[in-house]
Amino acid sequence: MKLSNLRSRNIALFMLVVSLALYGVDYAMFHRGNEIGFGFMGNLAFLPVYVLFVTLMIERVLKERERVAIRQKMNMVIGVFFSEVGTMLLRDCFGFIRDAEMLAARLKITAHWTAKDFSSMIGFLKGHEILMDSGKGDLAALKAFLVEKRGFMLGLLENPNLLEHDEFTDLLWAVFHLVEELEARKSLAGLPAADMEHLSGDIKRAYNYLLHEWIVYMRHLKKDYPYLFSLAVRTNPMNPDARVEIR
Repeated sequence: MKLSNLRSRNIALFMLVVSLALYGVDYAMFHRGNEIGFGFMGNLAFLPVYVLFVTLMIERVLKERERVAIRQKMNMVIGVFFSEVGTMLLRDCFGFIRDAEMLAARLKITAHWTAKDFSSMIGFLKGHEILMDSGKGDLAALKAFLVEKRGFMLGLLENPNLLEHDEFTDLLWAVFHLVEELEARKSLAGLPAADMEHLSGDIKRAYNYLLHEWIVYMRHLKKDYPYLFSLAVRTNPMNPDARVEIR
C-alpha cells in the first residue's frame, strides 16, 4: 500500500513538472503571458467538470465489472448446486407431477434452443400451474436424499453472493422447508389425505422455484459455456430419452 501511494505521488509530481515545463516553453517561445494566464484559468475553471465526468465514468465501469464478477460467482454457486442437488431433485420430484408427460415434452431442451425459446419457457412456467400428488412418488427416497444433502445446502447459505440472488435464496428456503416437513413425520406411510395434500403443496413450491432456476441456469450455460450446456442437455432430468453418450 505504501509503495502504491509513493508511486501515485511520484506520478502526480511528474505530471505537474511536465505541465509547468510546457507552460514555460510556451512563454519562452511566444512571450504571451496574458494568453497563457487566460488559458490556464479557463482550464482550471473546467477542471472540476472534468474530474466529475471522469469519476462518474470510472465508477460506472467499476460497478459494471463488479456486477459481472458477482454474477459469474453466483452462477458458479448455482452450477455446483445443480451438480450436487438440483439435477437429482428435479428427477426425483418429477415422479410426483400429475401432468408429467406434457411438461416433459415442453422441457426437452436441445442445442438449437435460442434466448427466445428460454424466455418463452420461463413465461410458460409462470402461467402454468404444476399439479403435484405426493402419493405418486417415493416420499421416503426424497426425504433420504434431502437429509443427506442438507449440510451441503447449509454451506451454500454461507456464501455472501447469495444476497445478490433473491430467487435462488427462496429456492433453498423452500427446499429446507420441504425436508423439515418430511423429517418431522415419524412415518411417511399411511398419512391422512389432508396431510398428503399439504406435502404436495410443499413439493410444488420447491419444484416451481427449482424449475425456474434450472431454466435460467441452462440459458446461462447456452450463452457462456456451450460445452457445459451440451452435457446438461444430454443429462436433462426432464427428458426420459436423454442419453449422455453422443450419437
